[in-house]
Amino acid sequence: MNETNNTDKMFEISVIETVPRVSKIITISCCLAMSILYVSSLYIWNNKHNRDHPATVKRRFLSVSVVMLVAPVFLYSFSSTELMEKVQFNELLGLRWHGLLMAILIPYLLTMLLFLGPLCVELQSESQKMFFDFEFWKSSFKNILWIRNHVMAPLSEEFVFRACMMPLILQSFSPLASVFITPLFFGVAHVHHIIERLTMGMDFTAALIISISQLAYTTLFGFYSAYLFARTGHFIAPFLVHAFCNHMGLPDLQELWQQQLWKRILLICCYIGGFIGWVLLLNMATLPSVYNNKIFWPRQCEIFTNNTLSCTV
Repeated sequence: MNETNNTDKMFEISVIETVPRVSKIITISCCLAMSILYVSSLYIWNNKHNRDHPATVKRRFLSVSVVMLVAPVFLYSFSSTELMEKVQFNELLGLRWHGLLMAILIPYLLTMLLFLGPLCVELQSESQKMFFDFEFWKSSFKNILWIRNHVMAPLSEEFVFRACMMPLILQSFSPLASVFITPLFFGVAHVHHIIERLTMGMDFTAALIISISQLAYTTLFGFYSAYLFARTGHFIAPFLVHAFCNHMGLPDLQELWQQQLWKRILLICCYIGGFIGWVLLLNMATLPSVYNNKIFWPRQCEIFTNNTLSCTV
């Protein structure tokens, strides 16, 4: 009798699902504590300067660096003992070698496809040429604001809100539920910018509208970033994508509208085509098997009558 006839049960499972569940109250509380800790660290300094002043930026670098050291303690302390026995702690944080090259390239290229329209608009202004200029990179790495936006902010936020929170939430909720839960902490953590805008003299209504808009798009990005982490099992994937999105920012539709009619139509097609392509390729480009991810995302498994277990990613 062949193996398929001996199949008793088919189901999907990941390594993190083979261990006892952690209390939802515990994981939510830990994530909330990490969020508060991260935001609070930005305001512990008695500083009269605005957020872009070099002194403020340097102090915040120090603050979030400390939070990055503390956040893994929550994951280590409250994770299932059985899970810690099955998976190395660095792998639980998404810091592993297997599938690393794919995790660097594929999500980045996928995100470039999503931004195909804005990238084509940039090509019209030939601003892309600066990325091939050594002096541009030299000056960028001397610019503390550039380092904040493209290195430190993506690094610290993805490490705390993805690498430390996702493995905890995944021990209490399903992968899809986790993808929708953790970004809420990430989005709400950005609401604090309303305080900075008010201290700079901005009207409350304007500050509130801007902050709500920021909450919306940071939460949406959080869904995508959390999905990448859970599917690839790599920290590097959401980190690089976050840095790229910080560089691109929100699409400049005004610049699009200033193009000649035929160019405008072509660029609108790039916007639409890039988004459709991203939607169609998202699942295929993030197949866990490509990244050797057996930890977070369910694999299709079969239990045979002889009590053997066979799993495929």
